[in-house]
Amino acid sequence: MPRYEFRCRACGDTFEVNRPMAAAGAPATCPQGHADTVKLLSAVAVTGRGAGGGAAAATGGGCCGGACGC
Repeated sequence: MPRYEFRCRACGDTFEVNRPMAAAGAPATCPQGHADTVKLLSAVAVTGRGAGGGAAAATGGGCCGGACGC
């Protein structure tokens, strides 16, 4: 289940809530009982290497691949 991060505008606490994606935009009450909260934008980094190993091809394209004339 996804975890969403919220910040309370009243006390400044940051807290996390686990809920289904369908309820992602629903309001959340902070642990101190305040209702004035805002959902924070979380950056998600997904890394992995496929069959190519994640490296660009060694020939052609890009600046030092011959396209810019350097």
